[in-house]
Order: sequence, then C-alpha cells, then structure tokens
Amino acid sequence: MSSKANPLETENLQREVAIVTTTIVPKNTDQKSEVELQPKLANIAEIQPESEPKKVISLEDFLVRPRDKMEWVDGNLIEKTGMTFKHGLAQVNLATDWRNYKNSSGQGGEVITEILCYTHKNGLRPDVAYITPELLPPSGNFTAFPQSFPLIAEIASPEDSGEELFAKAREYLASGCLEVWLLFPEARLIFVNVGERWLLFNADEVVNTQKVLAGFSVAVNELLAEKTCHKCHLMK
Repeated sequence: MSSKANPLETENLQREVAIVTTTIVPKNTDQKSEVELQPKLANIAEIQPESEPKKVISLEDFLVRPRDKMEWVDGNLIEKTGMTFKHGLAQVNLATDWRNYKNSSGQGGEVITEILCYTHKNGLRPDVAYITPELLPPSGNFTAFPQSFPLIAEIASPEDSGEELFAKAREYLASGCLEVWLLFPEARLIFVNVGERWLLFNADEVVNTQKVLAGFSVAVNELLAEKTCHKCHLMK
C-alpha cells in the first residue's frame, strides 16, 4: 500500500537537513589562509646566494692597467663624457697647432691627447698635453706618465663645472705641470696659469705660452673657431 507524503512534513524535513549540513566557520578561526601558507619573500631571500661585492680597483692597479676613456678620481672610476662638436674641434685645433709649432721651432717633444698621467693623487687624462724632450721615456712608450705633463690643456664641455676644472688645474700644477690652459669654447675664453695667478684671454686677443713651448701664440678666435675645409667648401 503506497502512501503520499505530507507536503508540510517534507518542507520541515528539508529545513532540518539544511541546518545539520551547514558548516559555520567562526571569524577568529585558527586555520591559516592560503596566503599565509605561501613562503614569505624574506625567507626566500635568505636561501638565495648573496651577490658578490663590487671590486674597487686601486690607483696602483689602474695606472698599470688603465681602462679606456676612464679616470681614477678619489677612489672612483669616472668616464670622460660630454664631448661636443665644439669641444672636439678645440681639442683637435690646439693639438695640431702645438704639434706644428714644436716641429717648426725645433723644440721637439711630443703632443698627445687624453693620455693618462699620475697627479700624486689621482689618475687623469688631460684633453691635450705636451711632453718636453727631456721627459720622454727612453723606451718611447708608457701606459701612465709618472707625473703631470709639463704643459696641459683642458677644454670645458657643457657638463663640466668651472669650479672642478680650476681644481683640476691646481692638481696638475701641484704635481709637476708648469703651465695649464683652460679653454671655454662656448664663451670664447682661455685661462692660463703657471702657478702664480690666472691670465685671462678674451675672444679678440692672442693667447701665448708662458713657460713651456716658448714662443707659441695663436688668436683665441682662430683657436676656438670652426675651421672650414677649403676643398669641402668648394664642393658645396
């Protein structure tokens, strides 16, 4: 004999089952969340191998094995940057003029650019320098000159600080240099120092050597001007 279920009883039974099977999780549960179960970054870092410390090259090692385009200044390797078109032209013009004059005057020696020298404090690369014949090494070659060159020129670029350039000049003069030139192409100015005081040469004046490479002179405007190739001019 079959019997039909009472609808009211069936509804009450479903409510009781729902109450029994529903799980209520307290707010202050002791169970750890999925995020908490993930390993912490700090712990991961602890098991990673430590990176090797950066090796600082000594001045002695740098003078023996110098890096291209680099200077050693107060324990740091500094790359020479910021050279502009005008800076490059002034460097080439001065190096060419000094070289031509030392040959024509018979004074000998060598004119070099950006060769390392030891200032008794740092390892620097002057933009242009002149070495007298008596100071040239017998071997005819060297990696770093053991003192500042007798005649040095530094050319200011837009990134250079005037204060830093004058400080550099004093460093040269304190370590064997007899005469320093500081060229400012943008301002068309040249400063010269032989260890006593600064001489200023304006754009419309003629600058001349004071102690080294005696007798050399050149117009400031000519030295700092953009010299035009005659053949190139004709081809335009």
